[in-house]
Amino acid sequence: MSELHEYRVWAPNATRMRVVAGDESVEMSAGEGGWWHALAPVGDYGFQIDDDLGVRPDPRSTRQPQGVHERSRVWDASAHDWQDADWTGRPFAGGVLYELHLGTFTPEGTLDAAAERLDHLVALGVTHVELLPVNGFNGTHNWGYDGVAWFAVHELYGGPDAYQRFVDAAHAAGLAVVQDVVYNHLGPSGNYLPLFGPYLSSEGRSTWGDHVNLAEREVRRYILDNVRYWFETMHVDALRLDAVHALVDASDLHILEEMAIETDALAAHLGRPLELIAESDLNDPKLITPREGGGYGLDGQWSDDFHHGVHVALTGETEGYYADFEPIGALAKAIERGFFHDGTYSSFRGRDHGHPIDTDRSLSWRLVVSAQNHDQIGNRATGDRITGVLDESQLLCAALLLYGGPFTPMLFQGEEWAASTPFQFFTSHPEPELGKATAEGRLAEFEQMGWDPEVVPDPQDPATFERSKLDWDELRGERHARVLEGYRQLGALRRELEALTDPHYSRNAVEADEQTRVLRLTRRAGMADAVEIVLNLGTEPQTVPVTRRDLRFQTHPDVALADALTLPPGSGALLA
Repeated sequence: MSELHEYRVWAPNATRMRVVAGDESVEMSAGEGGWWHALAPVGDYGFQIDDDLGVRPDPRSTRQPQGVHERSRVWDASAHDWQDADWTGRPFAGGVLYELHLGTFTPEGTLDAAAERLDHLVALGVTHVELLPVNGFNGTHNWGYDGVAWFAVHELYGGPDAYQRFVDAAHAAGLAVVQDVVYNHLGPSGNYLPLFGPYLSSEGRSTWGDHVNLAEREVRRYILDNVRYWFETMHVDALRLDAVHALVDASDLHILEEMAIETDALAAHLGRPLELIAESDLNDPKLITPREGGGYGLDGQWSDDFHHGVHVALTGETEGYYADFEPIGALAKAIERGFFHDGTYSSFRGRDHGHPIDTDRSLSWRLVVSAQNHDQIGNRATGDRITGVLDESQLLCAALLLYGGPFTPMLFQGEEWAASTPFQFFTSHPEPELGKATAEGRLAEFEQMGWDPEVVPDPQDPATFERSKLDWDELRGERHARVLEGYRQLGALRRELEALTDPHYSRNAVEADEQTRVLRLTRRAGMADAVEIVLNLGTEPQTVPVTRRDLRFQTHPDVALADALTLPPGSGALLA
């Protein structure tokens, strides 16, 4: 007799449900709250809803071996022999994040191949490896934000078994794992959830699709159980929550706060820190304000204002949403206050934007910042990096602001060696009409930014994906090696100098001279010695008086310290 498995599925609107496992079709029994259950053979399976003969994958499938349109497979998560019993976790306060896309991080594009590169991250001072979404999507390659199987790991990455091996390897290397998850929408291909129940809202949609129906208790539970799945079953340490501004929730207890409550409770049970980091374009500190203070109680959130200030200061680009960041004072304010737009007028949005952070009470590490990331590169017309327009010294100025600034730095794959490969937007939708619609949608977005649609690569062209893969052979090049060495030096200094991880806004002093475009950041930590970071972001050499006398890092060989600090254009230094 074949082994039996208990199958359960939420389908509140169905009048009849069958589970098809192997060659058998078994009638399911209706239970409370719209849940159906049945015992059937173990194996590849799916559900038939009412009299529809189509076999649909499980909404909570943990394996989709033949893709998101085909049957699910029973997967035994407990079969893995975990090796991380001694891992006690690592909060991201004082840490360094590294964002990577599994399909392009290595030539192989797998979890096992990425695990072999973890020592490279450790040498950069990285403490957390952040994976772009890995859940099941249609096609062979994708950024991951078109996912539909939230509990499954994309098979070409290695599936769930490889994911467990990767987490084990990361923990063995001393690295925490951050998983990027998308709860605000579902992808356009393979989304069978509406056939099972009211997963999607009938009111409103974002540019990515219909809103998730957060008014339905079981849909909220679906999200919360997925949060728990990554922490408990897959042993991850933090989740990066994609575009939380698109989570429309009118309930008394917002879904973000509910996530925070459950995460804190699970962390207490497991005995290790578990954290939630939100991506939001609202510049609203309510996300990271403790629940006791009326906030949602998330641990961190992205701040794009820091990126925009750094990008404009170094590249001079002021089109689109970069326009407001042309003064050096915009970057200085972002460093000093966390947000530049904190209730100020945003010319790109045509309205006031953001809310101020209470810098007397908030801790600066709660903001995650970057000089490059998948969005800010991949959402450019050609997916080009700042590597193409900045010299070595300027690239290291960006790194100096990241590692030396008051926030939690996040690197994007390859930036540490000035990778020349782009990171373009790529898809592999098998449906021609969907591929066409995706390409046309991208062109419409770029027109808003004023970019030439003629240079936009076709997301569906396999060459777009191949171009986006990192070229690790570049590390042999002198320029790449020098930039990499600079990142490693900064990683070591961040570990050594207490002032560089002090979380108090009040212990930072920022000065910006609009005429010379010199920016000075002084950081202190209790009784520890101060650290002085000075950058010449202008076009002329500058001689700057300084109070610190130990030159610990310089972005350019011609930086010199005598009675004062001499800085060539586009250079910076750290003094202690």
